[in-house]
Amino acid sequence: MYTSKITGLGYYVPENVVTNDDLSKLMDTNDAWIQERTGIKERRHIKKGDGNSTSVMAVKASTIALERAKLAPNDIDMIVFATLSPDMYFPGGGVEVQEMMNMRTVPALDVRNQCSGFIYAISVADQFIKTGMYKNILVIGSENHSGGLDFTTRGRNVSVIFGDGSGAAVVSRNESGKGGILSTHLHSEGQHKNELSLKGPSTEHWVPQIIAENPTEDIPYYPVMNGQFVFKHAIVRFAEVIKEGLDANNLKVEDIDILIPHQANLRISQFIQHKLKLRDDQVFNNIQKYGNTTAASIPIALTEAWEEGRIKEGDLVVLAAFGSGFTWGSVIIRW
Repeated sequence: MYTSKITGLGYYVPENVVTNDDLSKLMDTNDAWIQERTGIKERRHIKKGDGNSTSVMAVKASTIALERAKLAPNDIDMIVFATLSPDMYFPGGGVEVQEMMNMRTVPALDVRNQCSGFIYAISVADQFIKTGMYKNILVIGSENHSGGLDFTTRGRNVSVIFGDGSGAAVVSRNESGKGGILSTHLHSEGQHKNELSLKGPSTEHWVPQIIAENPTEDIPYYPVMNGQFVFKHAIVRFAEVIKEGLDANNLKVEDIDILIPHQANLRISQFIQHKLKLRDDQVFNNIQKYGNTTAASIPIALTEAWEEGRIKEGDLVVLAAFGSGFTWGSVIIRW
């Protein structure tokens, strides 16, 4: 079997910076309250008329990743697109990227695993390359959260957390035989699906019914989250799936050069760092600047860490995520 490696990275975030103080003008909240609970200072939101969308941002991030991989769009054999906020209910974002980048008729697969989406997408790409089916796969995580959040006091517990952005990675056949993706590990626990969800519109509760109900509370087309419940499960599953990945490769926590967790909440990342006894230089966080960008958070953070020289050839890089579903996973990489 072949092995795979990441050969190019890129990210894009909208220029529009939204601070905690900006949000305090829309809802009953303040900078201290948001930072204490999430660690977030600001995030990026698409500004109406700026031309951005989930797929447009994906193309911008992908263009950078392809340039760094020294590949053209037609060198890509497959697109794997992770998002919970596609431009349309259907079709998904993968075919939009294929069309916008003028690619040949490659397969486009959409992954709907929310905060774990990029981990799942990397795993899919890794398997296709290992079997020899494809040589270069474009893996994308992209989100337009601001288009679907409740920016009133009613929705503040969720809306202050999320931001918009996109990240992309080119996963290629490892011709050198050195380094690469060592293993991926995926899990789900559907019994907790309602603790972090968006229930409508759905085929069981469609737009006319919602309009007829005219709800003022518990509005189904806004996301809901049981924050404390999610936090308690996240800190357990993060630690478990990181250890699972290390054990599978006969590695120890001390071998980690950099851990890049999904940027869900700075408090979760800090708890995991403390639990694993990792130094500050072994964990990368950028949620302070971008908020939680769901499927985009890991590729954005991975790209920034690489751009800042925090990732070098031979480093052990660990990616881990937990989110709605519940779903969670990890990727172990020798860079």
